[in-house]
Amino acid sequence: MSKLNIDTKIRLNNGIEIPQFGLGTYLNDNGRAAVDSMLYALEIGYRHIDTAAMYNNEREVGQAIRESEIPRQDVFVTTKLWNSDHGYQNTIDAFNRSLEKLQLDFVDLYLIHWPVEDIRLESWRALERLYADGLCKAVGVSNYMERHLNEILENFDVVPTVNQIEYSPFLYLKDLQQFCESKGVAVESYSPLTKGYRLQDSNLIEIANKYSKSTSQILIRWCLQKGVICIPKSSQKKHIKENAEIFDFEISDEDILRLDDLNEDYHSTWDPTDVK
Repeated sequence: MSKLNIDTKIRLNNGIEIPQFGLGTYLNDNGRAAVDSMLYALEIGYRHIDTAAMYNNEREVGQAIRESEIPRQDVFVTTKLWNSDHGYQNTIDAFNRSLEKLQLDFVDLYLIHWPVEDIRLESWRALERLYADGLCKAVGVSNYMERHLNEILENFDVVPTVNQIEYSPFLYLKDLQQFCESKGVAVESYSPLTKGYRLQDSNLIEIANKYSKSTSQILIRWCLQKGVICIPKSSQKKHIKENAEIFDFEISDEDILRLDDLNEDYHSTWDPTDVK
């Protein structure tokens, strides 16, 4: 395995590169404080910010990028289509609203946030259009199971570049990851820290102590060593910094297997398993 660092990128199936480590921004919508936390992340080396229409902070993301004075092409920005905006024209309109809030000329990655029943294929058709028009450098999905992905693969030419899913040792979706990778779809982990609910697991604490790291740092590092894109969220500077301090150690193969065995199909957030 090549040495990972904060600048490590993964090449997506359309040739563009995404930083493997990034900043999740869910619930980070407190105006100036949100801008400052995102700006701090950029200042210490983050180059990947994940937002969504539903997060109500696209304006803050765009403002932080502008204030950072980092060249636009050096910051990877993801946003997402919310459930109430599905359908072909609705999707186009929702994307344009996101772009206006971000005040950017393009987004790097646009995702369908959730596989809304009956209408999601029309939404994907709109994403193909946005991609063809150059308004987003890549398109993908979130919370898609194998059958949802197969709908796209069987009906469209553009293959999703990314499937953003909840993914951690406590929700180790090995079969879905293998399926995605077999189709050229990169897996991206949200809620890798289980929203804090499993940070006090005794086995996880034991492994963290072995490496003199926090349990959060072990969970992030596990994702990265699994080859997964990882976007832990935080609005607190101390946690933004701590989450990035995971490039000075490597979890052994033995301990990776121990972490794999923590799987309990634990969803800390929504579960798309039964979505038709």
